[in-house]
Formats: sequence, structure tokens, C-alpha cells
Amino acid sequence: MFLLSASALTTSCTSTKEGEADFQYTDERFADLQMLRYRVEGFEELTLRQKTLIYYLSQAALSGRDILWDQNGRYNLRIRQMLETVYTDFDGDRTGADFQALSVYLKRVWFSNGIHHHYGCDKFVPAFSEDFFRKALHAVDPGKLPLAEGQSVDALCDEIFPIIFDPSVMPKRTNQADGQDLVVTSAANYYGQGVTQEEAERFYLAMKEADPDPEHPIMFGMNSRLVKENGQLQEKVWRSGGLYGPAIDRIIFWLEKAKTVAESDKQAAVIDKLIEFYRTGDLRTFDAYSILWVEDTEGDVDFTNGFTESYGDPLGMKASWEGYANFKDREATERTKKLSANAQWFEDHSPVDARFKKENCRGITAKVIVAAILGGDLYPSTAIGINLPNSNWVRAEHGSKSVTIGNLTDAYNKAAHGNGFQEEFVIDEATRDLINKYGDECDDLHTDLHECLGHGSGKLLPGVDADSLKAYGSAIEEARADLFGLYYVADAKLTELGLTPNDDAYKSQYYTYMMNGLMTQLVRIEPGASIEEAHMRNRAMIAHWVLDHAAPADGGKPAVELVKRDGKTYVQINDYPALRTLFGQLLAEVQRVKSEGDFEGARQLIETYGVRVDPELHREVLARYKALDLAPYKGFINPEYVVTEDEQGNITDVQVRYGEAYDHQMLRYSREYKTLPYINE
Repeated sequence: MFLLSASALTTSCTSTKEGEADFQYTDERFADLQMLRYRVEGFEELTLRQKTLIYYLSQAALSGRDILWDQNGRYNLRIRQMLETVYTDFDGDRTGADFQALSVYLKRVWFSNGIHHHYGCDKFVPAFSEDFFRKALHAVDPGKLPLAEGQSVDALCDEIFPIIFDPSVMPKRTNQADGQDLVVTSAANYYGQGVTQEEAERFYLAMKEADPDPEHPIMFGMNSRLVKENGQLQEKVWRSGGLYGPAIDRIIFWLEKAKTVAESDKQAAVIDKLIEFYRTGDLRTFDAYSILWVEDTEGDVDFTNGFTESYGDPLGMKASWEGYANFKDREATERTKKLSANAQWFEDHSPVDARFKKENCRGITAKVIVAAILGGDLYPSTAIGINLPNSNWVRAEHGSKSVTIGNLTDAYNKAAHGNGFQEEFVIDEATRDLINKYGDECDDLHTDLHECLGHGSGKLLPGVDADSLKAYGSAIEEARADLFGLYYVADAKLTELGLTPNDDAYKSQYYTYMMNGLMTQLVRIEPGASIEEAHMRNRAMIAHWVLDHAAPADGGKPAVELVKRDGKTYVQINDYPALRTLFGQLLAEVQRVKSEGDFEGARQLIETYGVRVDPELHREVLARYKALDLAPYKGFINPEYVVTEDEQGNITDVQVRYGEAYDHQMLRYSREYKTLPYINE
């Protein structure tokens, strides 16, 4: 479970360190995207063993890249190779409109790990012509193209061009539209051709009903593609020797090396159990790995690697591949330690029904980390906070780990200051001053509360299926964690713990959250479209529900409202304490929906408040944002790790380098981490 950044807008920032040229936080911009860089602050102070461990884990995190590309769409690996070959080898007019358009298209495809938008899930529309691309493909070395045996370049074009150019073919990577067959209408490669939503749901329901240990249910379907062969449904498991085997074997290779330099025997056992899972594909082994991982809290270096988040599956079951390596920011972690140490207090004082509260909050650990590498579904677009594992019973019996990724939030914050966004959308100078004083601090604190306590709070009632909310499960879960953070960021307990400087600081978070949910996140939506991404649905649902319930019984001013000033719409908050009460009421309802597995309740909340867009307000927000000339989405270019070895091949030093160009990094990754065939059946 992870928290996506909701803002992160751009300006130019530099930072000079001794022995290093000016560090550029911002880099290339194209389409609706801005590339950022992040510093791996403190890497130089780590021991050689820790640096080596991070290097091995970073290689494991990058080695699964092709898995995600194939998960996002069965044609993505072929399309990537076709585009990259033209991009590097085309010797025609590289300044012409068609080639320039192809360059932008390829950069967008790189960013999204496929041909559908990373956030909105709609297929990109190329601005270059079919004729240009066909001629360019004929002009390059056919040995570099993803041709099947005996296939001609024209036959390849005839097969692939409808996927790229026809807007009616595979238009959505992950379709969440109510009333449609979400499996059939989604281009994501989690289900084979001919499999329907009803068949998939029936297949996994039967597996759950036959589970010999229903008190400790595995996450059925998490690491497989469900296909239909000879009319029968069966799973193709992602494991060594199975589907995605070559990539997984490469990941195992680097994990084996990481095990030799683990910080402790406990960490080595974690890595060993993950390797066992990759080799067998057994989901009971994955649960055993998750338990070992969550209980390993002693060292500084940590990682995730594997099939993790289910946002890309329209049914919310199958997990996309991701990996990253990190180490603890000891100073900043003092903040999260205070929260985790008081987890039971927050649970006991939550406004939710007592039936849904945990009697014993076990094993909740939280820290602020420095990301050292991003891979898979965390690259280039990434989370700013993560809470794992996802298994409800593992969390209940063994706890969870929560992280706030400090160097990424720092990069986002530096990129956002001074870009004119606040002046355009925040209602007045007093509110802007409040945000400038406390905004970054309270953003981080809300992320901490969301990940550390929000996802770890509450419980399912006995017998409730963790997948009962189906397509609405991800949005409801993110809403639950967000509301927990919103409710408690205003609590006097945080001031008592020294986490907020005063009783007014929380107002900065309330204002920016409501502004984003009601207005500014609309810059990420195409005109005429509805909201489909889970995190956006969550924020819209919370903000619109609160707006709808904000009017007091006595007919006075509502707690929050949309007002017009000089022809522009703004959020105006009239009563911050009343807003907190509303957040608490909605948290109680969302927790009830989650705990009882109330699918219809989830559907009503999301479809009523989280999906539809006011077209008039949308046009206004887009026009105002366009005038600022800002990119609504941000992503990161990874640093590069360079090792020095002695004559025996032992690593004697690891250095981190910055400055690699975005296209250079993507092309290098395609060369160095190409592990899968173009077609994975």
C-alpha cells in the first residue's frame, strides 16, 4: 500500500556539495511530465558492507523491469524495442515534426512502462504518422526489431500499428467504469484473452472457499496470470521456471549476492525466504517471507522486491512487480518512532465503531528512509510513503512496516516552491502564509500518519473476505488511511508529542487537501473524462463528501465551501474544527465499509463522490493551470552506482553518481536489464 504524491510542482533548484558540481533537482520536461532527481543523502557515510548491499539490492530492483512492462500490456516490450530502435538508429531528418513527436511519445512510454498513461490509464495518442513510422522501421536494421520467426517488417507493422494508433483498440490499461466487464475492457496483461470478469471472480471465489486455513488466507492470484486454455481456466505462475522465469532468475542472482553481505543473520533469512518464494511461486512461502521481513527491524538498510501492489489489476487482486532499496534516515525517523510507539493510543481514540478497532496493535514500526534506487512500479513515478505487507492477517498478527521516503518528498518540495501555484489557487495571503510556514512539515506528517497508523489501523470482522470490495477496494483503503491522517493531524496529541509546533499548523494540510480533492487534481484529467485512478478517487470522494455534508444544522456558514472571487473559484474553509469532525464521521463510515466488506456501501461512496467531474469547474482549473506553464506529473531519474573492484573481484568501493540524462538511462536500462522475450505466453 503506498501513498502517491498529490502535488509536487516545479521550479528550478540547485544544491552544491563539496566535491560535486551543482546538483540539479529538476531535469527534462516533456508532454505533461517533469523529470526530477533525488539525492541519496548520507550514502557516503555508510560502511562498505552496507554500500555493497545497496548495490546488490539496486541491481535486483532493476532486473525485474521487463516484468512490469509485460504486466502493463502484452505488446509493450515489442513496441518499446521498435520505438527505441528508430530513436537510436534513424538516419533521416531527426529535426522534423514526425521524429520529434516520436521522441516525445517514446519518453512518455518509458515513463509509464507502456503505452498507457501511468496515472490516467488512457492510451497515448501518437502525434507522428503511421506512414513515417513504417518507413522508419524499414530503414533500420531488421535484426534489431522484435520480429517473430519468418515475420516481415510489414507484417510486424500490420500487427502492432492498431495497438499504437487506433484509439478504439485497448483504450484503457485498467478500466474501472461501473457496470462494464473490467477484465475484458482492460489492456493490462493480468488475464488471458477470452477470460471474463465473472469467470475470474468465480475462479478465485472457489479457491478461497476451498482454502484449508481460512483464518490465514493467502492472497490468491497475486503472482499469476489467469488464462483460458482448451476452455479451462488455469494460472500461469510468475516464478523461476514459470512465467517471467528469466527475469526472476536474474533477480535471484542479485539477491543471492545481497545475502552474503546482509547486515544480520535475520536479514539474510529474509532474503533467503524471498528467493525460495521466487523459485516456487508458493504463496504460503510469500506469507512466511512477509512475516520475516516485517519482523526484521534492526538494521539500517532495507528493501522491497516482488509482486506488491494491486492497483493495476481491475479486480484488485494481482500484483505489479516493483523493487527498491533504501536506508534509514536516523534523525528524521525519530518523528515516526513517536507515532508507532503510541499506535494503541491512536487506535483507542479513533472515532470508528469499537467493533472495528484493534485490541492490540502489534509490531507497527515506522521510519523515514533515504531511497537509494527505484525500480518496477516505483520508477520513474513513485510513492512517497509505503506500508507493507498487504496481507490482513499478517498485519494483524505480526504487524507492518511503514516508511516515509524523505529524500523524495524533499525533492518534490524543492521543486514546488515558488512556481506561482499557490498564488493562483490559494484563496488569500493569510492562508498562503500558513501553508508556507507549515505545509511541508504537515505534508510529511500526514504521510507518516497515513502509512504508519492509517493502513495499520482497524480490522476486518470475522469471515469478511479481504477482496470483498473488489474494484473499489484500493480507493476505499487509501481513503481510510488518508482520513486517519486528516483526523489526527489536528489532534492535540501531536503537539504534545512535539510533532506539530502549535494548534494551527494542521490547517495548512486541511486547506491543501480540500483544494486538491475538489479542484487542483483535476489538472490530471482529460476534458470529458471521469476519475478512475484509485488515489484520485479517494481524494475526490473525501473532499466532495465533506463539501456535501459541510452545512451546519442552524443554517450558518458551512465548514467549507467553493466561492467565486474575480471570476475564479477558490476553496474557503470557515470552520477548521468542524472540518475535522466531518473527517472523523467519514472515517467511521469508511472503516465500517471496509470491516464489514460492504461492497454496495463502497460503490455508493466512490461512484457518488469520487468519480464524476464538474465540466465547468474542470475547464476553469485547466485554463488557470495552463497559464502557469507547469507539468502536472513528476517522476525521477535514478542515480547510478559505480563499483570499484580489486584483482580478485572483491568490491572495494561503491560511489553514487548523478547527472545521467533521462533518455540515456532508459536506453541503458533496456540494454542492461532486458531479461524477457518480446512475447511472454
